[in-house]
Amino acid sequence: MTTRSENFDLIVVGGGPGGSTLASFVAMRGHRVLLLEREKFPRHQIGESLLPATVHGICAMLGLTDELRRANFPIKRGGTFRWGKEPEPWTFGFTRNPEDPYGYAYQVERARFDDILLRNSARKGVDVREQHEVTEVLFEGDRAVGVRFRDAEGAEHEARARFIVDASGNRTRVSQSVGERVYSKFFQNVALYGYFENGKRLPAPRQGNILSAAFQDGWFWYIPLSDTLTSVGAVVSREAAEAIKDGHEAALFRYIERCPIIKDFLAPATRVTSGKYGEIRIRKDYSYCNTRFWKPGMALIGDAACFVDPVFSSGVHLATYSALLVARAVNTCLAGAMSEERCFSEFEQRYRREFGNFYQFLVAFYDMNQDTDSYFWSARKIVHTEERANDAFVRLVAGRSQMNEPAFQGLAEGFFSAREGFGAWFGELVSDQEKGGGRPPVMPARAARDGREQEFEPGGFMQGFTREISELQHLAMFGADRAPEAPLWSGGLVPSKDGLAWSEVARP
Repeated sequence: MTTRSENFDLIVVGGGPGGSTLASFVAMRGHRVLLLEREKFPRHQIGESLLPATVHGICAMLGLTDELRRANFPIKRGGTFRWGKEPEPWTFGFTRNPEDPYGYAYQVERARFDDILLRNSARKGVDVREQHEVTEVLFEGDRAVGVRFRDAEGAEHEARARFIVDASGNRTRVSQSVGERVYSKFFQNVALYGYFENGKRLPAPRQGNILSAAFQDGWFWYIPLSDTLTSVGAVVSREAAEAIKDGHEAALFRYIERCPIIKDFLAPATRVTSGKYGEIRIRKDYSYCNTRFWKPGMALIGDAACFVDPVFSSGVHLATYSALLVARAVNTCLAGAMSEERCFSEFEQRYRREFGNFYQFLVAFYDMNQDTDSYFWSARKIVHTEERANDAFVRLVAGRSQMNEPAFQGLAEGFFSAREGFGAWFGELVSDQEKGGGRPPVMPARAARDGREQEFEPGGFMQGFTREISELQHLAMFGADRAPEAPLWSGGLVPSKDGLAWSEVARP
């Protein structure tokens, strides 16, 4: 039997970083927010490596800077990689200035980090209900108007709101109400991961960095979560993952044997075999994008909308960034300042742009002079990738959001041809920075099939890639005193002074 319906301004499905961030930002504007989380926090979650935009942008706006500092999470100054043509590990730092107070992020135990964000939501006035599972989204016509959910005792409930947002992750059960999920053919990988005690650390000051190491079957992440605890995961092709059928532990150790640097770092270590870190887990089919991110009354954020790949720690960033974008849309609509179409179209365009930027960068990163005799790496060279034939997915990356839109002739082919050499360009740039050099290398232009030069300039792309990250940090640091932001495109919106709503561009 369903109890009497409750009414809210916003209902958030899922209490991870995306859901709790969104709920907090809307509650901070005085609105009534219900957050429904299926599990009881703290709980295990993959994705422990953060980016500065999350720490110094989103979390600072949430008022969590001091609490995160007190949590004593390992400081991450960048990523260290045994990857590409260089035989020795190299480091991609968040800043070249060791005195930069914002040039770091954290490695976090997600159980603790997510719990901090969720408890903060409750303090902001969000009605947080754990062990409450959403079973259905309610519609009136094409508009989402509420949800049915089940509490810990199994009782059925109903709640209604102006807006419903799915932040329940890659295993969402409600996102099918908004578009369809399309998978990448480039990142068809499987992750197998576990936790180890007393593994080695990189030399100071990089001891908190993530270590990413390529080997014949794929690559490893090695993430220090404390002075002794390390998250270790192997990312391999679906074909290589056939070995997992013989047992998760045997497969993980077989991959470790094939990766000398990870084998060395784990030589003194023992695998954790009990508690929340005792299980060896698998994540697969994790590179995808939805054809739509919103419909009337409902939106998708974080992994419910899209996910690329774990290699550059983009998961929590994309989740919290999309949460801020939707919070702006919801707050603006609830204030009656703009139409829903205007606000949520801005959200989708910005979020799809950020996802597309990471996708393009990571495609190039995988293309960095790896072992072409290996099936894993040869299948991920730009000149050979099957993604060239996957127009549906590349249209999504390029910003075309509808499956029934006319396909561009040869879009995927041209998209990849224009980016050949980008990985080598980035590798040379990092190598030059490591050696103290200055001028970046020049990437040769690639020609399209019709003979016209493709419009892709790596330096300009990298500048655009970091623009929104910089704006997030400026927003958190200076608030209403920051310089006015420019729209990302003609006719686009800009953040309000407090960053929690959309505004029209001020006319001179």
